[in-house]
Amino acid sequence: MSAGNTRNEARVQGLSEVFERYVKNRIIAESISLPEIPDEVLNRYPEVVEAIAKLEQEGFPILSYDASLGGQYPVICVVLFNPANGTCFASFGAHPDFGVALERTVTELLQGRSLKDLDVFTAPTFDDEEVGEHANLETHFIDSSGLISWDMFKQDADYAFADWSFKGTTEEEFSTLMSIFEQEDKEVYIADYEHLDVYACRIIVPGMSDIYPAEDLLLANNSMGAHLRTQLLQLPASNLTKEEYLQIIEQLDDEGLDDFTRVRELLGIATGKDNGWYTLRVGELKAMLALAGGDLEQALTWTEWTQDFNASVFSPERANFYRCLQTLLLLSMEEERDPAQYYQAFSRMYGAETLEAASAIIAGEERFYGLPAIDDDLKALPAHQALLQAYQKLQAAKRRYWSK
Repeated sequence: MSAGNTRNEARVQGLSEVFERYVKNRIIAESISLPEIPDEVLNRYPEVVEAIAKLEQEGFPILSYDASLGGQYPVICVVLFNPANGTCFASFGAHPDFGVALERTVTELLQGRSLKDLDVFTAPTFDDEEVGEHANLETHFIDSSGLISWDMFKQDADYAFADWSFKGTTEEEFSTLMSIFEQEDKEVYIADYEHLDVYACRIIVPGMSDIYPAEDLLLANNSMGAHLRTQLLQLPASNLTKEEYLQIIEQLDDEGLDDFTRVRELLGIATGKDNGWYTLRVGELKAMLALAGGDLEQALTWTEWTQDFNASVFSPERANFYRCLQTLLLLSMEEERDPAQYYQAFSRMYGAETLEAASAIIAGEERFYGLPAIDDDLKALPAHQALLQAYQKLQAAKRRYWSK
């Protein structure tokens, strides 16, 4: 997605970002060694040189590279070293104008962060295989804190420096960038939008603009759990047999669902942050189902999983509940101990109300702590209703636009 003062300006911006993403991934994944930008070229852009000098005065060596891969793409790379902790950060930028691309790349170094935030990156590595893993490339897309190979900085570059320029009018720049995609035999899909004299566009270039592998959509998408929506949302109001609750755990396993998957994302709903559905993951749901099914050993396993992997996002009240629940489950495994002997201490530690709630859950008197039942129309989810209203508003605006 990109925007601009004119249709072509928006398109040029979007196409440039596609090149930036594609070239960045390729350079990092293939550990390509880049040629440095000569000083005589940098000196054409005094404001950029001044910005680099200020960063170096703060103790951060800066390396500026031509990332055009021999003049093929309008991309620049600027790397910041942090000698204080041995880490580095690679910033990439793209634009048909060399100077604009360079300025954007330097600006990106500190965009959304201060000098104090430059200790979150990683040290360069010689493990090129790990650098090329898709998980590492995803990390670079998210916040550029992934691994970078030392090979990027080799003295002998894999490409010669190219003093490139694709500069022209926005119409010419758009045509030039499109010709690069044509040479690569890539299809470019563009959807143009205009509202209140603001131009925007959405661009997809299969094989270049992708963030995640396309086949991942077959394994994880916003509708992959749609067939489970009614069943799971009605669990808090259900009155199944213990065996039926345990069978749902088997069903979730048979579906091949990742235990870390958020249930709201699995079901494709917006829950809001004011209820347990917001933080609920499949693993925590299994704990609740095991409790409802009376399988305390399995419940303990999934409660400990929840404590290990999901407690960090809980409200203080929910975190306290799970600490209490885990303690009670552990106690239930100790047949020689009398639970009544510990309740006074538990009450002081966790609070009487929390102790009562956790005890009721274990006894099977209550189920699905903190999860309100949700009807098929999702009327109990104001956040989802607001999302639907926004969607309808958007569709109405699109219909008005396309009817012109």
